[in-house]
Amino acid sequence: MQSFRTEIENPVVEKDIIDLEKKIRLFREGKADEERFRSLRLARGVYGQRQPGVQMVRIKLPYGRVTSEQLYRVAAVSDEYSTGRLHITTRQDIQIHHVSLDRTPELWSQLEKDDITLREACGNTVRNVTASPNAGVDPKEPFDVTAYAHATFQFFLRNPICQEMGRKFKISFSSSEEDTALSYIHDLGFIAKVKDGKRGFKVMLGGGLGSQPRHADELYDFLPVDELIPLIEGVLRVFDRHGERKKRMKARMKYLVKDIGKDAFMELVAEQQTALSQNRPAFEIDRFEAEPPLKEVEIPQVEIEDEQHFETWKNTNVQAQKQKGLYSVGIRVPLGDFYSDTARKLGDLIRNYAGNELRFTLRQDILVRHVRGELLPFFYAELKNLGLAETGYNKTVDITACPGTDTCNLGIASSMGIADVLEDVLKEEYPQFVNGKDITIKISGCMNACGQHNMAEIGFQGMSIKSGKAVAPALQVLLGGGVLGDGQGRFADKVVKIPSKRGPQALRVLLDDYEAQAQKNEKFSEYYDRQEKTYFYDLLKDLADTSNLVEDDFVDWGHEKPYVKAVGVGECAGVVIDLITTLLFESEEKIDNAKDAFGKKAWADSIYHAYTSIVNSAKAILISENKKTNTQADIIAQFDELFVESGKIDLGTSFKEFTYQLNENEPTEAFAKKYIEDAQAFWKKVDAFRAKEVQHV
Repeated sequence: MQSFRTEIENPVVEKDIIDLEKKIRLFREGKADEERFRSLRLARGVYGQRQPGVQMVRIKLPYGRVTSEQLYRVAAVSDEYSTGRLHITTRQDIQIHHVSLDRTPELWSQLEKDDITLREACGNTVRNVTASPNAGVDPKEPFDVTAYAHATFQFFLRNPICQEMGRKFKISFSSSEEDTALSYIHDLGFIAKVKDGKRGFKVMLGGGLGSQPRHADELYDFLPVDELIPLIEGVLRVFDRHGERKKRMKARMKYLVKDIGKDAFMELVAEQQTALSQNRPAFEIDRFEAEPPLKEVEIPQVEIEDEQHFETWKNTNVQAQKQKGLYSVGIRVPLGDFYSDTARKLGDLIRNYAGNELRFTLRQDILVRHVRGELLPFFYAELKNLGLAETGYNKTVDITACPGTDTCNLGIASSMGIADVLEDVLKEEYPQFVNGKDITIKISGCMNACGQHNMAEIGFQGMSIKSGKAVAPALQVLLGGGVLGDGQGRFADKVVKIPSKRGPQALRVLLDDYEAQAQKNEKFSEYYDRQEKTYFYDLLKDLADTSNLVEDDFVDWGHEKPYVKAVGVGECAGVVIDLITTLLFESEEKIDNAKDAFGKKAWADSIYHAYTSIVNSAKAILISENKKTNTQADIIAQFDELFVESGKIDLGTSFKEFTYQLNENEPTEAFAKKYIEDAQAFWKKVDAFRAKEVQHV
């Protein structure tokens, strides 16, 4: 593989991309540990696909905002390095698939030309910061949260405190009490509030989906905006230090908050205050709240062939903005998939006839903003030509689905296949529900809930089911979830597991019964509460019978061959090397990072790089002793017990006091210099100890 060099003007970004290229070469040559390499590439948006030899690349788009220039760039990259297909995620990102690992640095460098990054789109990092797609145009919002979401994204991008956490960390910003960014399922969720004329947020802490969903705790009913970044930084420092690292299924922050309690967690956050960065990002309010840059254009004349469809489209897909005379146009994108040629034409539309901005939504759709009322017929006609004028934006027919077994390593059953079929059932058999707002349908290919199935009124989770010695694709049916607003929500109950091919019939049974049994104006969630879980189990239990499966039941939706349960296939295999040596090598790299940050006068960053080097070095020789390294706090405690108290390594103090100096000292130049020197001296002690131990083996 030839060495690659970028043309990026930003030296930090250029170094990042060149480092990825270098690590790929080392991995190919068997000189980089597979697990550490996986961690590095995931933190750079490169994810192993189900299909061997190719990667999924996740393009990080903060709060889903994209300009025409960025849309053109994403389309060009997809054509050059992928298949031209673009997939919108439930976190407002774009994913492209079937990318060669060796070409990912070059791909990244192309994206950066229009200020688009892959950095921290995957991995154990702060993931894409999401926000209400109608933030800034919502008539109900107290203020536009965009500037605050953007500042959060910028401050924590490449921030050393959140590069190698035990698990991913998710943050959202909701523009109003409708909570359209779903604060209650996030590690930190923020809802815009105004109190005594001042801006702030209601704060939700410790939520999450997955196999064990947890409703976030209300942390503050009002947090002034100036305290936003310090709070997030303190929470991340605690999660990095005390979060589980060994047991992956227990490594999300929701488990830490649940185990020690909100009050104890916040006591740990309070202990971080001295060490917090003294730098604060500016909230670019004027930039994001300025009037949209609308061009003066002649209104194109169009002929509407189907006036009834046009009126339905306006009623379901068009929203009046708080800016007088302007509208947002919702584009329903089935399964979140569209293509590069369509992306370019959308780019032309928003550049020439709107505010040069669209936002990808959490329901895998597109929201075009700042469209003048007199241009709505033209937009409808143009979108119809692109096949993007389907009604039902944010309505029942707008089904959410993750990629499932199409490309994901963890997929158990096809989520996109069943979603496609259920949409047809709604359109053809239940037109009365198509544009209903009351029922959301969400589908995930596994328990990880990327399709958010366990917060929907009707949810489906991909599973497998046994019939004798054979295995068939299956769906867990979940009912009764939903968003209540202002930080409150409800999770769906698991009702029954059925073969996947019976999913459409399950939907028919549920909708038929709802129509027949629901009281006047009774919402689906209210109907579910009134009838209770057992009623729905009895309603669906006949579909769960596996004694009468036919040949077709063993073929998943969208597939032709019999189902084979395969999870975790597709990651590259590497040569087994010495993990301890790799960890010590990385500790030395972290010291170099600390010195780089010190040279830029980023004292807090340099201190944290040094801290991670110290913990990493301690972890290395604890692993050599076959000790558990579940959390950083455990590493520090065990190192004292095994190496300091026993006299094997002399630090002149306890390892806890040595390490936690960063909690007791403000991030000054003097302390940063001393702490880096301490980290380097400690690394040398550990490296020497390791070398001596190896000689005696």
